[in-house]
Amino acid sequence: MAESGHGSYVEPEFERDTTYIEDRITAEAGPWPVEAGRYRLVVARACPWANRAIIVRRLLGLEDAISMGICGPTHDADSWTFDLDPGGLDPVLGIPRIKDAYLARFPDYPKGITVPAVVDVPSGKVVTNDFPRMTIDLSTQWTEHHREGAPVLYPEALRAEIDEVNQRVYTEVNNGVYRCGFAGTQKAYDAAYERLFTALDWLEERLSTQRYLVGDTITEADVRLFTTLARFDAVYHGHFKCNRSKLSEMPVLWAYARDLFQTPGFGDTTDFVHIKSHYYEVHRDINPTGVVPAGPDLSGWATPHGRESLGGRPFGDGTPPGPPPASERVPTAHNPHVGEDGLVTT
Repeated sequence: MAESGHGSYVEPEFERDTTYIEDRITAEAGPWPVEAGRYRLVVARACPWANRAIIVRRLLGLEDAISMGICGPTHDADSWTFDLDPGGLDPVLGIPRIKDAYLARFPDYPKGITVPAVVDVPSGKVVTNDFPRMTIDLSTQWTEHHREGAPVLYPEALRAEIDEVNQRVYTEVNNGVYRCGFAGTQKAYDAAYERLFTALDWLEERLSTQRYLVGDTITEADVRLFTTLARFDAVYHGHFKCNRSKLSEMPVLWAYARDLFQTPGFGDTTDFVHIKSHYYEVHRDINPTGVVPAGPDLSGWATPHGRESLGGRPFGDGTPPGPPPASERVPTAHNPHVGEDGLVTT
């Protein structure tokens, strides 16, 4: 199974299954209305697509409105499991694996069992696993439940540009690393490698004169790029053979990534132990032994980045989120820069 089920390993070239449950939770009347306490966001910290939803939920302060279930970093051919919870059952949904919520709604569900997924708690049925739409809807449909000072991550005036940037980042970077990692021939790998680093060079140039990807504040575009960058040296450089340069050897992107990492909501949702465990233990087709590497050194994530000189205001007219709930904090043993309050310390 592809990581979080969003693809299939086919030779000679990796192809991602992009067919999702397209239902939406909306502020307007409909089958799935916005309603505090009704839905549960199911994630795995290892998964970059789920990490997006974790970050956006935290930045917007939706913890009290949408509960969160966290799967373990590994899964079998069947589904992601709640092996981190007592008895191996999600404490709210009462199920051992997210597949059960999919089958509760679609008994013959034919597609990948993926995270992130939103589940309707009263019925136990999955609502959606459309992760690109999910984070946009958290920003635009759940505004009534946003915290005071929540940032505007998808501002109307910048949506066309955000969408354009997101499309290139998704095809060439977010998915590009997978295209390298699961290439079935040298030709496919070489083409994927060239595409990936062409895009990273474009990002280096774009971010050399502006602090954030679009506008002068953090937007949805920065969230989507960050989750790939956070995994680059730990996984993609070696495991996926994306090895022209480490992130730490690309000065602009490395400074940009550290800037975001040190911003509340980003680094404090990053679990390096879960990330490495997932990729190296689950992807036995490219890492048959399942051995998880000890490195890389993570100390650099806390070093000064100097991006303040480019101006910009991380949260615009808003404010940073406070500490995450105790039950949702990344253990310091999994991210050495997370303090006892769950926030990144530098």
